[in-house]
Amino acid sequence: MPSLTDTAIRHALKRVEASQKQENLADGEGRGTGRLVLVLKPMPKRVTADWMAQQWRDGKRAKKKIGAYPSTSLVEARAIFKRDYADVIQKGRSIRIATDTRPGTVADLFEGYVASLKSAGKPSWKETEKGLNKIADTLGRNRLAREIEPEEIVEVIRPIYDRGARAMADHVRGYVHAAYGWGMKSDNDYRNTSPRRFRIPFNPATGIPTEPKVQGTRWLGEDEFVRLYRWLESPDTPIHPPYTRAVRILMLTGQRVQEIARLHIDQWDAKERIIDWSKTKNLQPHAVPVPSLAAELLEAINVNEYGWFFPSATDPSKPVSHGTLYSFMWRQRDRGVIPYVTNRDLRRTFKTLAGKAGVSKEIRDRLQNHALQDVSSKNYDRWNYMPEKRAGMAKWDKFVRAMLAKKKGADALKKAA
Repeated sequence: MPSLTDTAIRHALKRVEASQKQENLADGEGRGTGRLVLVLKPMPKRVTADWMAQQWRDGKRAKKKIGAYPSTSLVEARAIFKRDYADVIQKGRSIRIATDTRPGTVADLFEGYVASLKSAGKPSWKETEKGLNKIADTLGRNRLAREIEPEEIVEVIRPIYDRGARAMADHVRGYVHAAYGWGMKSDNDYRNTSPRRFRIPFNPATGIPTEPKVQGTRWLGEDEFVRLYRWLESPDTPIHPPYTRAVRILMLTGQRVQEIARLHIDQWDAKERIIDWSKTKNLQPHAVPVPSLAAELLEAINVNEYGWFFPSATDPSKPVSHGTLYSFMWRQRDRGVIPYVTNRDLRRTFKTLAGKAGVSKEIRDRLQNHALQDVSSKNYDRWNYMPEKRAGMAKWDKFVRAMLAKKKGADALKKAA
C-alpha cells in the first residue's frame, strides 16, 4: 500500500462526506504488524479525521489515538508514530502502554514537581514554584533536564551564597534536589499520568553540600513577652494593622506562622472559639481552642470582603504572606523597639511559657499540632483531646493575663513614684 499524501486525504474527506460511510486510510505497508492509520468518520455536520497507531497483536487489532487531522499534519503524525510507536510495535509490545518518549525539559521537570506538591496539598508549593521559576530562567527552561550538570547548579547557588543569603542558597539547593528526586521516580510511577519521561541518570544536586542546620533556642522571657505585646497594641510608627494583630495571635496561640497568616473566616468557629484547619503543614487536620484574649481580638476584627483576617497591604484579595510578617518583625528589631525575636521564636516562647503556666508537654504538643511519633498516637488514638486542650488554653490565658497585669501595675507604680 502506497504512502498517504495530503491530496489523497482531501479526496477521501469528500468521499466520506458524500457517502456517509467510514473509511480508514493506511500510511504505507506497516510490515504486517502495525501502521499509521487515518480514520475518517461521517458526523451530522462534518467529517472527523483522527490519526491512529494501529497494531495487530495475538490476532487482535488495537488502536491508539495520536491526534486529529489537520491540526496534526501528516508529517507530524508520521514523526509521532515513528518516535513513540514504531519501536514498541516492532518489539511486540502493546501500544496501549506506549507514551510520549520525548525527554522532559527543565520546565517540564519543575512544573511537574510543583504540580505533585499541589495535588498532595502541600502548602509549600507556591513558595517552591516561585523559587524554581527563577532557577529555570537561569538554567534554561527548554534544555533537557537530564543534561544539567552539578557545576551548573553550583553556579546558580554561589552568587546567592556570596551575597550572604546562606539560608536562601540552601533552599535553592533543596528545591533542585527535591525536583530531580521526584523526576527520577516519576518515570516509573504508575500513578503519574504525565506523558513526559525525563530519563535522568543522576541527581545533579546530590553532591552539593547543605548548610549546617542551626537549631533555634531563642524564646522570650515574661518581661520581653509583655514588652513585645504592648508595642504591637500601640506601635510607635504607622503599621498595616493586620500585621500587628497577626503577630499577637501568634503569641497567644503558638500556632505556625503560615497557618495564622492565612486565617480565613471559614476556619473560625466564633461560638466554640475554635480555629479549625482541615490541612496543616504536617497534613493532619487541626482544631485548637484559643485563649479568651485571642478570641476577643479575633472577634474585634472585621474580616475583609474576601474573608481574610489578615489581608495583604498590597493585595486585599490575598492574605499576608508569612515572609511579609517575618520582614515586618525584622524591621522593628533593627529599630530596637522590640526584643530580638523571630516569628518562629514566638512558637518556641509559647511552648516554654505555657509549660511554666502548668500546661503538660503532651497537651502543648497537641495544641501546637506537633506530630506524635509513638505507635499508639499515630495508629490507634483517635480522641480529639478537645476538653484537655481547652483546659490547657485556660491555664495559659490566665498566665498571660497575669503577666500583662503585673507589668501594667509595675509601670503604674514607676510613674507614681
